[in-house]
Amino acid sequence: MTAGVRPVGRRAAPAWLLGTAGVAALLVVLQVVPATGLVNPDFLPPTTEILAALAERMQTPEFWAALGDTLVTWITGLAISVVAGVVLGVVIGMIPFLRSATASTIEFLRPVPSVALIPIAVLLWGTGMQATLLLVVYAAFWQVLVQVLAGVQDVDPVASDTARSYRFSVLARVRTLVWPTALPYVMTGVRLGASVALILTVTGEMLIGTPGIGKLLAVARESGAVPSMYALVVVTGLLGVAVNLLARALEHRALFWHPAVRGEGIS
Repeated sequence: MTAGVRPVGRRAAPAWLLGTAGVAALLVVLQVVPATGLVNPDFLPPTTEILAALAERMQTPEFWAALGDTLVTWITGLAISVVAGVVLGVVIGMIPFLRSATASTIEFLRPVPSVALIPIAVLLWGTGMQATLLLVVYAAFWQVLVQVLAGVQDVDPVASDTARSYRFSVLARVRTLVWPTALPYVMTGVRLGASVALILTVTGEMLIGTPGIGKLLAVARESGAVPSMYALVVVTGLLGVAVNLLARALEHRALFWHPAVRGEGIS
């Protein structure tokens, strides 16, 4: 082999193609398994019935109204979580006393499951959107806060001391030193928080009865409309994929200057 000449190998299949193939294989399995009798079709209908139920659902105004309610609850809860997490994370992270004083409180509250707050949410707001918002904000807030705290902690101490010696104002330090360092952590928190917020939105709608896709899913389950139930499960899965793609696109746009993001386009 001539020195300096790289061997030509097979080109890897694109990620989207592999993902599409995986989804297609799953649909085939769901079509075949009920037909073979391995699973009762009354409890797991074939793919064709699920897709037919989905098409029927999409023709009703009720479905689109529920989808809109779910998206409104999700984006509202996520926005509150991101703003609160970023502001408190920067403030707490920049003040050593606050960081030490709140560390044990954060570690105590963060593992508490959001669903444990359902009785409180229902007691305060009944089945309104605010009840589910409490669950969404509580779950997504910690994802953002912990990441922001880690980002502020990652600021170069030499650069921080230099900024103090030059008498930078607090706002100047945040703008020129803290924010550029913490931004990759912030975007990670937003991406994680977006997925968690969607999960808790649908969960709250199912368990509390807040209007949305989750409530439709719970009603379909209770009424025995199994194909419709699975169709709504498919919708929640598609929402999850869309949220993840949107979060990653936002992360790439915000961090276009970051070496990790720029390196993804280099083979």
